[in-house]
Amino acid sequence: MACTVFGMTDARLILLTGASGYVGGRLLVELEARGERVRCLSRRPDLLAPRVGPGTEVVGGDVLDPPSMAAALVGVDTVYYLVHSMGSSRAFDDADREAAHAFADAAAAAGVHRVIYLGGLGEGALSTHLASRQEVGKILRASTVPTIEFRASIVIGSGSASFEMIRALVERLPVMVTPRWVGSLAQPIGIDDVLAYLLAALDREPAGGELFEIGGADTCSYMELMRLYAKQRGLRRRMLPVPILSPHLSSLWLRFITPVYAGVGRKLVDSLRNDTVVHDLAALTAFPDVQPLDAAAAIARALRNEDRELALTRWSDEAMSDDAGYGGKRFGSRLVDSRSRAVAHTPAVAFAPIARIGGATGWYAGTRLWRLRGALDLLVGGPGLRRGRRDPVGITVGDTIDFWRVEAFEPNRLLRLRAEMRLPGRAWLQFEVEPAEGGGSTITQTALFDPAGLFGLAYWYALWPFHGHIFGTMLRRIDEAAGQPLPGPATR
Repeated sequence: MACTVFGMTDARLILLTGASGYVGGRLLVELEARGERVRCLSRRPDLLAPRVGPGTEVVGGDVLDPPSMAAALVGVDTVYYLVHSMGSSRAFDDADREAAHAFADAAAAAGVHRVIYLGGLGEGALSTHLASRQEVGKILRASTVPTIEFRASIVIGSGSASFEMIRALVERLPVMVTPRWVGSLAQPIGIDDVLAYLLAALDREPAGGELFEIGGADTCSYMELMRLYAKQRGLRRRMLPVPILSPHLSSLWLRFITPVYAGVGRKLVDSLRNDTVVHDLAALTAFPDVQPLDAAAAIARALRNEDRELALTRWSDEAMSDDAGYGGKRFGSRLVDSRSRAVAHTPAVAFAPIARIGGATGWYAGTRLWRLRGALDLLVGGPGLRRGRRDPVGITVGDTIDFWRVEAFEPNRLLRLRAEMRLPGRAWLQFEVEPAEGGGSTITQTALFDPAGLFGLAYWYALWPFHGHIFGTMLRRIDEAAGQPLPGPATR
C-alpha cells in the first residue's frame, strides 16, 4: 500500500486507542512498518498483546479511568483517538461524550502535542450515530490540545462493516427490494486512503482545531455502489425500490441477510439515510500526496486484497464491548460440564480439527441446533453465526469464530472461546489436548457458565439434556476428523 512507504521522522511516542478495531488495527500495522514508537491503550490488553509487533507497548486502561489515562499518556507526543462505543450496551452517545471530555482533560494535563481523530461525514437531520461522532470531534477540537479531525464517508475495504453489508446483499439476493436509503449519496473512500490521511497528519502542525472532510474520487448512491460491486463480481441483480421500507424495518431483515449483527446493524442502517458527501476540499490541498481512489477502484482493491488481508482486522473485531451486554449484573456460582476422550493421535494431529472449528467447517455435531441457536441470537440482537472466522485454519487471540471470541490459544494444546451470543450469564467453551502415557492424546472439552440470577440457572438446566449428545458427539467426530488433510462439511 502506498501509505506504508514512509521513514521514521523522530523518536516521538504515539498512543493509539482503538487498536483492536477495524481502522485502528490496520493503522497499527502501518505505524509499525514506519518504525514509529507506538503504545496501544486497551481495556483488554491480554487480547491485544499477541497481535502487536515486538517493539509496540500494550497498556491496560480506559479513557473513563483518569489514573489509567494519566499513566498511558506519559511521554506521549501524538494520540490517535479512535474510540467509539457503538457496540456498547449503554447509550453509546452518552458514553462517547463522557469519554471525549475525560480524554481531552487528560491529554491537556499530560502535555500531548497533537490529537488525530477519525469521525464521520453527514448532513441534515443526523442519525444518533453520526451526530455522536461529530460531537466527539467538536469536543476534541475545542480542547487546548491541537486536534486534527477527519470526517469520512463510508469506508470500503475487505472486512469493513459497510463493505460486508453491501457484499452480503448483492451476493445473496438476486432480486433486492431496496429501501429509501439506497438513494442516499455517499463518497466512499478506500481503507488504504483513510490510513494514508491518518498517517500524513503525523507530520502536520495543526493550528488549534482543524477539520478535514475526506472521501473517494467520486460520489454515488448506495444503489450505484451495489451495482458496481455486482458488475465486478459478474453478478446480474435486479433492484426494486420500495419507499416505505424504513431504516428500522431494513435493520430487521438485514440481520438475517448480512453478517453485521443487529446491534451495530440498526445504528449503521440508521446512518445510511444521511448523505455523506465532501463539500470542503481542503484535505486535497493540505495532504496533496493522498490521491483517493474512486468507488470502483476501491471495491476492486478490496476484492483483490482479501486473501492478503485475511490476518488483518474485520468489523467484528470491534463489534462487542467488554461488558458484552451483561449490564453489570452479578454472576453466581460457576457451572461446569467437562468430558474427555482418549485418542490414538499425537497432540498436534488431535488438535488440528479443533483449530478448524466454526465457520465453514461447523461444530462437528448438532449443526441444525447450532444454526437454530444462531438464528435466535440474531432475533435478540446478538451476532448469530454470521461472523464466521477470519482464517479457516489460523487462530489468533481476539479472533471471532461465529458467536465466540478466542480468549486463549496455544497451538496443539489449548483453545478457549468466550461467548458473545446473548446469554443470561457468561459462557466459555474450552478444548485441551494433552499427551497420554504410552502414546496418543487426551482431548478434554469443558463448557463453563456463570449464570446471572435464576434465569441464568434456568437457561443452563434447560440446555443440560442436549449437552451430553452434542458435546459427546462433537468429541467423537473431532477424533474421526483428526489427521484428515481437509475439513469435511459440517455434520448433522
